[in-house]
Amino acid sequence: MNLRRDQLFAPLKQFFGFSSFRPLQEEIIRDSLAGRDVFAVLPTGGGKSLCFQLPALVQPGLTVVVSPLIALMKDQVDALHAAGVAATFLNSSLAAGESRPRLRGLHNSEFRLLYVAPERLMLSGFLDDLKKWDVNLFAIDEAHCISEWGHDFRPEYRQLSALRGRFPAVPMMALTATATERVRGDIVRQLHLKDPACYIASFNRPNLTYRVAAKSGAYEQILSFMQARPKESGIIYVQARKTAESMAARLSADGVRALPYHAGMTAGDRTKNQEAFLHDEARVICATIAFGMGINKPNVRFVIHYDLPKNIEGYYQETGRAGRDGLPAECLLLFSPGDRVKQMRFIDEKPNPQEREIARAQLEQMIHYAEIATCRREVLLGYFGEKFRPTDGGDALPRVPADRQVSPTEPVQCGGCDNCLAPRATWDGTLAAQKFLSCVYRIREKSRFGVGIQHVIEVLCGADTEKVRKFGHQNLSTYNIGDGHTRAEWGAIGRELVRLGLLFQNAEKFNIVELTDAGRTALKSRQKITLTRPVTPTGPAKHRAGEIACDEVLFEKLRGLRKQLADEQAVPPYIIFSDVSLRQMARFYPANDKDLSRISGVGERKLREFGNLFLREIATHAQTNPRQIFADDFPPGAPPSIPVARRSRLTDTVRETLHLFRQGKTIPEIAIIRGFKDGTIYTHLEEAMLAGETIDLNTLVPANAQHEIATAFKKYGFGNLAGAVESFGGKYGYGECRIVRAALLR
Repeated sequence: MNLRRDQLFAPLKQFFGFSSFRPLQEEIIRDSLAGRDVFAVLPTGGGKSLCFQLPALVQPGLTVVVSPLIALMKDQVDALHAAGVAATFLNSSLAAGESRPRLRGLHNSEFRLLYVAPERLMLSGFLDDLKKWDVNLFAIDEAHCISEWGHDFRPEYRQLSALRGRFPAVPMMALTATATERVRGDIVRQLHLKDPACYIASFNRPNLTYRVAAKSGAYEQILSFMQARPKESGIIYVQARKTAESMAARLSADGVRALPYHAGMTAGDRTKNQEAFLHDEARVICATIAFGMGINKPNVRFVIHYDLPKNIEGYYQETGRAGRDGLPAECLLLFSPGDRVKQMRFIDEKPNPQEREIARAQLEQMIHYAEIATCRREVLLGYFGEKFRPTDGGDALPRVPADRQVSPTEPVQCGGCDNCLAPRATWDGTLAAQKFLSCVYRIREKSRFGVGIQHVIEVLCGADTEKVRKFGHQNLSTYNIGDGHTRAEWGAIGRELVRLGLLFQNAEKFNIVELTDAGRTALKSRQKITLTRPVTPTGPAKHRAGEIACDEVLFEKLRGLRKQLADEQAVPPYIIFSDVSLRQMARFYPANDKDLSRISGVGERKLREFGNLFLREIATHAQTNPRQIFADDFPPGAPPSIPVARRSRLTDTVRETLHLFRQGKTIPEIAIIRGFKDGTIYTHLEEAMLAGETIDLNTLVPANAQHEIATAFKKYGFGNLAGAVESFGGKYGYGECRIVRAALLR
């Protein structure tokens, strides 16, 4: 099925309230509609669901979505109902009386989407029913669950490998947010995808700020963090069920509404607490990793890790539950070197030696992330095989100027992690490094084999252990010379020497450390070695780059109205409108249906059902409160007479240009067809934008050009078009500048 752009954009706005696609969404949707198998890796909050929901609305038949969690199914179906889409789910939470009408509706072709768990899907009788329901697509959500190499393997997902044999002609779409290259290959093999169109988006989440703080009085650190953010909700991940219970109880006693969530609770209690969190009745969930996969709450503003995660993949997945709405969110990891010892005990209990070695290697990668002094975002993306470039950072991060090349040896600065925002202090670690490197050398010289970092520390600290005595390491010249540092400090020093390339940690040989050529040279020449101070207990500073500035008083009123409506309909508040929608309303003060329809997330159904209520709330607020003007709406010194947006009617000639543009034609093509100059076409589109018509600016002016032109207007003023154009010396013309100015004025 090959659809025109307007045939995709019309339902996108009608049902979901969006005027443009996120990266890769349109390409994925078009390949799926063309009947191809698709494999897509999109980050959490990257819009995976839309990739199968929109095709379900524009082609006949039933889209079957395989989902691992009951809560996720209900959540997405509630959101689709609110948008006016016929969808349903079948799972174990439904009584027989609830399932029967849904099955009847499926037999009568009443639904466009069906959500189902893998074990239910693969029942023989259910597969027979699917044959009768005209299935047009199988969408496998959380597809990493099918791989034993994935961080959340689920045996029931393996049954899906038989799906292709039963439905050879039905295209499949596999989607996940986290998958290494190895896991990606396993997914494609297990699902028997045929020549799939593969899409791997950037793993970068530019709206997330990553921080690591030394764990010191952890509860007080967390309470202080909460008190600084009195209206924000988030997740605290802990390792033990008991900690989840005690943390929630202490926070609640201190005035922070918190609830626990862990596998030791009954299913009913877990569901009750999860629903309270989704409905904004609890600010915080204190949870083990049993909580979170597929949770669609978009306004989670922070994720705190009280304990060290087992691996980077899990950490990325868990932090990815913050900021799904694209607004800024914080990820805080409390780290203590003692966490390594705790995790190692769990690893040592694994019966399979290969599993133990894999788990140890993954843990060392996690510790490396916690201790590094360089950009944390770069390390996270590097784990998934992606090289972070500051120019790709997104609007929430400062960008490197387009005309400056970044040196390969220049430290990356993402502007969105603690190490980039406030680099840690360094110190002259030459003596300490010499002691450590020398100890590694002496152990190898005496024993003819290498040892791990922990044994090197035992020797440095003069430990009287069986292993030290067995190998005679108490007789080494480096025995007990490490009294200048604690064992934890020596561990951090050893791991930094690995990161600096002076030591090599061999994961295939029980993580033994060996001198590299660079390490031998440093040892012989006694060259100066600079080390980094460890992370401190200081709590994270607020970082709100990318926030939507708005009338906060009005925003709170709109939140209250949203909560009231959500309670009446027994759905989470974000099903009504997201925080992004409310913030835009509280910034632009829409006064009528047309204004409100331009707000992101306001589709036809929601406009019809909730529009008058929100417009009334905004109007009532405006009667007693002055309209706020925000600094980034206008350049410094801009004359107050500049209109924010004209609401004039379009002339026929402007409408004709707009019609051709929306057919996908370029500016030069339209100019030839209409017999005008390019500049005239730009002027027509400028008038359309100022009259309130939606035009995707990115199709006309590249993002870097938009930034440069906007900067020029802030310098010369919106009324000085000639001054802005002349400042570029011919790089950008009047047409591009007119279009960008129109977008800024809107």
